[in-house]
Amino acid sequence: MAIKQLTQEQIRTWTLAQKDRWWYENVWRGDMPQLTLRSALTGMFLGGALSLTNLYIGAKTGWTLGVGITSVILAFSMFKVMSSLGLAEEFTILENNCMQSIATAAGYMTSPMISSLAAYMLVTNQTIPMGVTIAWVIAIASLGVLFAFPLKRRFINDEQHPFPEGRAAGIVMDALHSGDAASGLFKAKILVVAGGISALIKFFQSNVFPKLTGWAIQIPEYLDGWFYSLSAKFLHWTPSIAGVDLRQLTVRPDTDFVMMAAGGLMGIRTGVSLLIGAIVNYMILAPWMIVRGDIHGTATDAGVQYGFRAITTWSLWGGVAMMTTASLLAFFAKPAILVSAFRGIFRRRAKEEDADILKDIELPMSLFVLGIPVVGGLVVLLAHLFFGVKIWLGVVAIPLIFIFTLIGVNSTALTSITPTGALGKLTQLTFGVLAPRNITTNLMTAGITAEVAGNASNLLMDIKPGYMLGAKPRQQAIGHVLGIFAGAMVAVPIFYMTFLHGGPQQLLTEEHPMPAAVIWKAVAEMLTEGISKLELSARWAALIGGVLGIALETVKLRTKGRFPISAVGLGLAAVIPFNTCLAMFLGSFLFWAAERAFRDPESFTHKVFVKNLEPICGGVIAGGALMGILTIILENFVLK
Repeated sequence: MAIKQLTQEQIRTWTLAQKDRWWYENVWRGDMPQLTLRSALTGMFLGGALSLTNLYIGAKTGWTLGVGITSVILAFSMFKVMSSLGLAEEFTILENNCMQSIATAAGYMTSPMISSLAAYMLVTNQTIPMGVTIAWVIAIASLGVLFAFPLKRRFINDEQHPFPEGRAAGIVMDALHSGDAASGLFKAKILVVAGGISALIKFFQSNVFPKLTGWAIQIPEYLDGWFYSLSAKFLHWTPSIAGVDLRQLTVRPDTDFVMMAAGGLMGIRTGVSLLIGAIVNYMILAPWMIVRGDIHGTATDAGVQYGFRAITTWSLWGGVAMMTTASLLAFFAKPAILVSAFRGIFRRRAKEEDADILKDIELPMSLFVLGIPVVGGLVVLLAHLFFGVKIWLGVVAIPLIFIFTLIGVNSTALTSITPTGALGKLTQLTFGVLAPRNITTNLMTAGITAEVAGNASNLLMDIKPGYMLGAKPRQQAIGHVLGIFAGAMVAVPIFYMTFLHGGPQQLLTEEHPMPAAVIWKAVAEMLTEGISKLELSARWAALIGGVLGIALETVKLRTKGRFPISAVGLGLAAVIPFNTCLAMFLGSFLFWAAERAFRDPESFTHKVFVKNLEPICGGVIAGGALMGILTIILENFVLK
């Protein structure tokens, strides 16, 4: 069934009251079940599980991925199968929508753990108590909800912004529930099969199976073992650059299908940019700096060892500078967007009799008038008690949230890209001035502002499909809060078990480099300690990286996005191992090639690899990431 929507002319000329009445009469589904017990429990269960995939992906890449479409397909298929067995009635479309609100809220609330909180622990070398982390992420995410919903009436009801990723979720739900049921089940089968295969591969990559059975059957993590064995045996030679073993430069192919699937979702432009950046960083700059003595290794009986951590200590500066300047230029290059972010916020509502037709459907404004000061005050108090942030600095962060949320929502509304990285750096710069040489205050105040603004922007994207399908915003708001608690109760303990079981020093590994945390820490250190502490070559790399970021982003803007290289992708390669960059490139290339090879829309291969890219990649990520988390727990706590 086609989703009803206003024309561009109606969007431009109608008043908000007219748009609200049109939605009420044409889209709203009345009392169709939405936030039911089963939709709440399903959303909390799927959200809790899928939040772990964002922990895994975030630890690898610093990014978090939306879990909405994956949760929608899984919930639809679960209740479709149970209905066919006579065990339950099918999910209504609005139950599925409310469920995805819960699941996506659970997924988004993991962000502080792989960025600001992890950076804080790296800086202080102290593990934050688990209870503190749970209280903090719940408070931050809840404040994001309170900032998000007042903006709904403007960005969604009035201006009808697309929120592309949210719109895609709405279209998928409409197709599943009102279209051909076989098509929906086909998507579900693809997702489940992809997830099962990925989980099985990840299981056999780990040490769990050999430890359980005593059988030496294991898929190698890296694919170059045979090559090194043969070259050492017959050629008495080890592949190297400038005398440095390629393995110490992380230049090796691996079997991480989860990162390949992430690359498939990111697209060929980002994949190519990551590969180019990785080649320049790990095959040219790193060997050069090792020879110069600017990258310092660790002396062992086998000689000096380098590896990812030693290299990224130097390379992150050029990468961070490139990402920062590119992000900020993109951020400020469209002044119309910045102006429109604030236009109409204080615009008075029309005084037609039906101006409040949605007063019993929308959340009351009094909730935000009272809730933001109360929850904001709680966040400020927690920041003071837990992290030593002065009360006045915490209070300053609250109005900044409003400003940065407006800007972030405007970007998300048009592109589905929430500029949390740029917002984080801007707030770090702000508090670098307000609290000079206080690195922990810099991290945590910026964490409040950027994390809440990012959370609010992402949550609005998940409200969009509810508006498209005629859902009740009040029930979605409650669903978001349920999702926050579900994510916190699942993701935080698992985060501690998998990444902090050996203390903060175990946060950064070659397998889980925590790039977002590394960037937050690096910016805070530079602002508080001064750039003079860096190697001279690292300072030059930062300068050149910053100029390149501006140049590349300028070319991208001038070509209206057609330029094939992403400055952010190039810079990110400086804080992710080469093997991970290669895996993501391969994933993006495979799906790019499939789109060109399988052009016939009626062919089976096109239906699987082109039309169902998201279920394939979502399944591989979910299955592999969940099994990856499980095997880490088993290896460290059960099979030691």
